[in-house]
Amino acid sequence: MHALRLALYALAAYVVVDGDTIKAPYGATYRILGYDTPETHFAKCASERELGLIAKARLEELLAHGEVRVLESGKIDKYRRSLATVTVNGVDLAVLMIREGLARPYHGEKRQSWCTLNAS
Repeated sequence: MHALRLALYALAAYVVVDGDTIKAPYGATYRILGYDTPETHFAKCASERELGLIAKARLEELLAHGEVRVLESGKIDKYRRSLATVTVNGVDLAVLMIREGLARPYHGEKRQSWCTLNAS
């Protein structure tokens, strides 16, 4: 039964919540380690929401077209998400998203505003 369950998980897609959070087909929610993307649901300005939707769409594309591996850190964040490193085709998503300009490095410190980037 265990092998069958793993095979079924492999066929099911991850649900992308936003640019740095995914939900596994079996219910676990993961906060991807190493980067931060703009918010989509609780954005503080229109430009943050727009950038967040772009990051979310890119993450959906990456997960849909590659071999996804989730390595749980064993830690849980304040929203009860499992903190995990996620790779696609062997490449860390943090590296990809940052390199493409859709995210910035993040390691648990106070998050910076995405709204000040376009402020005059």
